[in-house]
Amino acid sequence: MDFRVSSARNEVSIDIESAVGCILNAQRQSGEIPWFVGGKTDPWDHVEAAMGLSVGGHLEAAKAAYEWLADIQLENGSWYASYRKGVPLDTTQDANMSAYIAVGLLHYYLISKDIHFLSRMWNTIKRAIGFTLSLQADGGEIFWAISPQGLIDRMALLTGSCSIYMSLKCALAIAHFLNRDMPSWKTALDKLGDVIRQKPHRFNMTKSRYAMDWFYPVLCGALTGQESHERINRYWKRFVVNTQGVRCVSDRPWVTIAETAELSLALASMGNHALAHITLNWIFDRRYEDGSFWCGFTIPDGTIWPEDKLTWTNAAVLLAADALYNLTPAYRLFHHSFWSTNFRCL
Repeated sequence: MDFRVSSARNEVSIDIESAVGCILNAQRQSGEIPWFVGGKTDPWDHVEAAMGLSVGGHLEAAKAAYEWLADIQLENGSWYASYRKGVPLDTTQDANMSAYIAVGLLHYYLISKDIHFLSRMWNTIKRAIGFTLSLQADGGEIFWAISPQGLIDRMALLTGSCSIYMSLKCALAIAHFLNRDMPSWKTALDKLGDVIRQKPHRFNMTKSRYAMDWFYPVLCGALTGQESHERINRYWKRFVVNTQGVRCVSDRPWVTIAETAELSLALASMGNHALAHITLNWIFDRRYEDGSFWCGFTIPDGTIWPEDKLTWTNAAVLLAADALYNLTPAYRLFHHSFWSTNFRCL
């Protein structure tokens, strides 16, 4: 299905079935979605890919992806950092990767309206959020992981903590739909939001070279209103290559499709739809002959690198397109107005 939107400003065309097909082609019978056929799987990108399946209307395949996670969840509520064909590769237990299932399940529910599945997954969500919050420091930031040796790594990452902020919002929304009261989650969310907004020095600043550290505070909704506009404007020239996309790392000549799509999603979330349209338009022709999207390319020569057809890259583009063109009932999930209108208590 070739999806096309025309307006006075632009015309956008995205082959949804080809982007989704990249994900379906890689998904294993168990429900596991690796980065690419035969590649590794990490829980965060697995969820992102499942969300892409939902945007494309493949709800049973997305459901199977969440059931796979539930089946392999560890006793403490976490997941390992990576797997291959269901077998653990990296036994680090990552706080952000473990919490993100809440975002995927709320996204699934907003599209499917399957309250029974959401209820069935409640204990999985509750245990995952419990694990992640066990790593919250007194200052509000989230330590990033427990090492394979069982030791807490007390480094806090801004991008990861922002993603957890979004996960906590989604977990609380799920609790609302299921009539569950989780006041400790709300307290944790408030503390995390405060440290993201007011105490950035608590996070590992070496990651500030990465584009996600720039726009994730906006994407997750920790920064809204004027604060969100100021942050986007402050670092735009550092990361954005006009007409090309977003550098993954500010000092490297490499534009990535996923980061560009996520920036577009962040712009849409704060209400700057005009700039979000422009940004997403830059990457719509960065596709292979089968319609799936590249991972990235070098600049200025335009060499595709790497050449892997990544499931989560295609999912990121689908989520950004949904946010701009209302493809599904979940199109407003990342929009700040969605949360301020429907969940004012958050």
